[in-house]
Amino acid sequence: MTFVSRRTLLKSAAVLGAYGTGLAVMPRLSQALTATDPIEIEALTGDVPLDGKQATRGVMRYGLAGQPSTDPSPPILRAKRGETFKAQLINRLDEPTTIHWHGIRLPNDQDGVPFVTQPYVYTGDRFDYAFSPPDAGTFWYHPHCNTLTQMGRGLAGVLVVEDDRDPVFDGEVVLNLRDFRLGSDSQFIEQFKPRDAAKTGTFGTLRTANWQPEPRYDVPTGGLVRLRIVATDVTRIYNLRLNGAEAQIIAIDGHPVPERRALDMAVVSPGQRLDLAVRIADSEGAEMVLEDIRPSTPKVVARFRAVGSSLKRNLGDLGPLAVNAGVEADLSNATEIPLLLSATAENSARDSICGSIGYSFWAINKVPYPGDTPDPTAPIADLKLGQTYLLNVENVTPHAHPIHLHGMNFKAISSNKREVQPLVSDTYLVLPDEKVQLALVADNLGDWVFHCHIIEHQKTGMTGYFKVT
Repeated sequence: MTFVSRRTLLKSAAVLGAYGTGLAVMPRLSQALTATDPIEIEALTGDVPLDGKQATRGVMRYGLAGQPSTDPSPPILRAKRGETFKAQLINRLDEPTTIHWHGIRLPNDQDGVPFVTQPYVYTGDRFDYAFSPPDAGTFWYHPHCNTLTQMGRGLAGVLVVEDDRDPVFDGEVVLNLRDFRLGSDSQFIEQFKPRDAAKTGTFGTLRTANWQPEPRYDVPTGGLVRLRIVATDVTRIYNLRLNGAEAQIIAIDGHPVPERRALDMAVVSPGQRLDLAVRIADSEGAEMVLEDIRPSTPKVVARFRAVGSSLKRNLGDLGPLAVNAGVEADLSNATEIPLLLSATAENSARDSICGSIGYSFWAINKVPYPGDTPDPTAPIADLKLGQTYLLNVENVTPHAHPIHLHGMNFKAISSNKREVQPLVSDTYLVLPDEKVQLALVADNLGDWVFHCHIIEHQKTGMTGYFKVT
């Protein structure tokens, strides 16, 4: 990746101004965040056993300063809707990094994108993030710097935003799904192959949930469990099926679904999240299995074992989730924006928003970022605060693209390939040859990145941003 010099960044920092004065943030697992929790997030490099054979060198991970843990997977961070969330990133990597809070509607200068919203956080430096999450649900956090390597080597964690009005479950399991690319000696191999980057992307060799192959979790017999699933992988699209238990989809990408439905098979692509209400089997010792059935041979993602006497709960007992803000689009006055997702002839390396991996394969509106235009880093479109826009996204490639928008939400309106629910979301999986309309209200000032979340596609051209003024 091409890095800009510290001198240049110091100049840009002077232009960008201050980026918050908060100190620290968030406890693990069941603890709730308050505005005074002094917790710091460290970006670290170390040796971690991933495949059960021997330690993998050079794993990048997040940890909580002053809170040693035997669990090497990234901490599950928890915040309260509407309450001040403060995080201080301490960079202990040998290269610059940042944190992007995926799916959170926040001030632009807290979004964690170098050269767009903030300067690099260099080795040994700190950076303060502070915002109040306006929506409850399942979100996540990851770097937006040397993204393919840093995310590929482990920097991706789950952020849960809680609301006291949500129904009470008998248990909760959070699954951070991702691959690692390891060789037979348990060490990292090349993160991508150019021929694969020009297609679906390069898949990992070791599948994990919470950095473990096929982990097993104990859950209360006959109880209602909230299963929060986050696809933090840089490439893999999951087709998930749960065997041995009843389950309903209750939220997608952090937002409650308009109508709950039984889980048959759910597609979860990089960047997306899926919340399930699972009714655990009544027999103690019964095993439930979450599988990925894509592309053909099912692979076990995680196992669940019923423990204790049956609680004899029923999915009908479960009340509604707290409502998040919707997308109140004025379609009668909407401005249409064409967004063509296309391949491009291989070109020389171009710097994307997060640097270059040496190739240009993908484009938005036939222009890889940055493109051959009078202003190669100009926004895709200039949006006016408060106005409604229809993003007319057309995928003319033979591959799917999970398109993610920073800082704002959209709502699917129509598709030529399938019936769409009016889901509020920040990430939409655009199928091959699909034309989809996404309604967007430009309700957040700033420069907001729009890109494919298959990271090889992002870094080889399928990237841009909207400017809201």
